[in-house]
Amino acid sequence: MTQPPLSYVLMTSARNEEKYIDGTLKSVTAQKQLPKKWVVISDGSTDRTDEIIQQYAQHYDFIHYLRTEPSIDRNFASKVYALDIGFKQFSGMEYDVIGNLDADVTFAPDYFAQILQRFSENPTLGVAGGLIYEKHDGRIIHQDNAIELNVAGASQNFRRVCHEQIGGYRPLLRGGEDALADLMARMKSWSVRSYPELEVMHHRHAGTEKGSVLKSRFGLGRLDYSFGYHPVFEVAKCTVRALKERPYVTGSGARLLGYFSALLRREPLAVPPEARDFLRREQMQRLFG
Repeated sequence: MTQPPLSYVLMTSARNEEKYIDGTLKSVTAQKQLPKKWVVISDGSTDRTDEIIQQYAQHYDFIHYLRTEPSIDRNFASKVYALDIGFKQFSGMEYDVIGNLDADVTFAPDYFAQILQRFSENPTLGVAGGLIYEKHDGRIIHQDNAIELNVAGASQNFRRVCHEQIGGYRPLLRGGEDALADLMARMKSWSVRSYPELEVMHHRHAGTEKGSVLKSRFGLGRLDYSFGYHPVFEVAKCTVRALKERPYVTGSGARLLGYFSALLRREPLAVPPEARDFLRREQMQRLFG
């Protein structure tokens, strides 16, 4: 007997995305298989984001507009608080997959049908998404991440039972809630995979000036430390990236500086000890087999 297609719901947190959110709305409404419900939360937007969302919500019954006012002390965690409000809107619903979608991405009309097919074909698949592509200096490049370990938060889709087991997203001071969700899913023995053939174009580019890029890389180093990255793995990773990512050498140097400055200050970890230990075992296995 042919199994019925899987169903999905989506949630999006958007803040001041008037330049890009129309493209995301068009991408979702053009899907061959539409979501049962899509909750789009304006997280304290001060531009036309709310107006654009409301225009689409008037024409598509599955789009539900909400607004929340972010707390000034929530920083990177504000998005997680907004998504938690959106998640509560699915209470009592039947669905198989729940997706978190950024408000500055676009993708093909069969994107979510393809994602659902991957879940249907692989019962151990807990987290799935396309690979994130960006346009830089006239070139389209993809994010450099381990496709069998990570799914970027720009389009991160969870099998419902996996999402329930890991407790959804956890608010983190420095961000990285998507990476933590991937990690927690792997700890629960779910497979996590990005699919390069499923392209997700990311249109907002932060930190394009050299100074802001180095500041961003410094912050990523501190984030790596907060996740419990092994020092040997951090050095190895940054050494490889020094020859692959602009700004060459200085970008990786800033990331290492951020990591070891956090190490020397003994900053608190953002993950439980068991998650840190699991991650370090994975990293040593990747380095030394």
